[in-house]
Amino acid sequence: MLRNNNISNARLRVAGVATRFFVASCCYVAVLGACATPPTGDPEAFAEWEATNDPLEPLNRGIFDANLALDRVLFRPIAIGYRWVFPNFMRGAIRNVLENLGEPVNFANSILQGQLGRAGTAAGRLVVNSTVGVGGLIDVAEAIGLESVDEDFGQTLAVWGGGEVAYLVLPVLGPSSVRDGLGRGVDFFINPLNYALDNAGLEWVGWTMAAVSGIDQRSRHIEDLDDIERTSVDFYATIRSLYRQRREDLIQNGEPSTDDPFFGHSQDFLDDSELSYVN
Repeated sequence: MLRNNNISNARLRVAGVATRFFVASCCYVAVLGACATPPTGDPEAFAEWEATNDPLEPLNRGIFDANLALDRVLFRPIAIGYRWVFPNFMRGAIRNVLENLGEPVNFANSILQGQLGRAGTAAGRLVVNSTVGVGGLIDVAEAIGLESVDEDFGQTLAVWGGGEVAYLVLPVLGPSSVRDGLGRGVDFFINPLNYALDNAGLEWVGWTMAAVSGIDQRSRHIEDLDDIERTSVDFYATIRSLYRQRREDLIQNGEPSTDDPFFGHSQDFLDDSELSYVN
């Protein structure tokens, strides 16, 4: 019993250190953004600098290039192999399970945003798909009219007036902002699944789920992102713009664009969200 308590305390200390490190890192980035020097003497250049809200652009472009290189040698090949090994219906089932496990976060953020109807939808989807849908393998809820909702703490901050602070490219995770980066950390700690896995000594399951989710998302956008990279004059700026459009759609609870590669409903992609693992 003492050994188990010591292990639990050690995990809590590690989680606390990780949290403090994450928050400190985001605050440091925010300070860098606040201290970035805008162009002077050129009103048009200043207006463009202010509109893009990307004071960390040199740093962001460096991370973007590193992520892109990593994607080419690792994530894209894995995504291609994932599509080759698993047929479409199996990938759909995996995706349904992962989305079902995220419903508690959708529910919590809907409540925090005062969107009680969307909170009810998230709760209903969790109950229906976890039972009738065989643990989320089948999206029965959508068939009966409970359309999926996608809420996170970054959106919650935006709903309550929080600005993005600055655009931010995260290593491996890709496009984000200071606000949305902090939101990711909060979502991790409000998800009851993470505590359940930790108490059961199954933390590796959570990391595996995150990896599979990223691979699944990447597999849905192989052709889309190849086309965007090939036709873009500035791939970095295009991804930045698409990310912001996608986030605005989510914040406003609007319908995503049919050609939005961040959501997985591209009209040219036959196999099928926030872009993950790719920049």
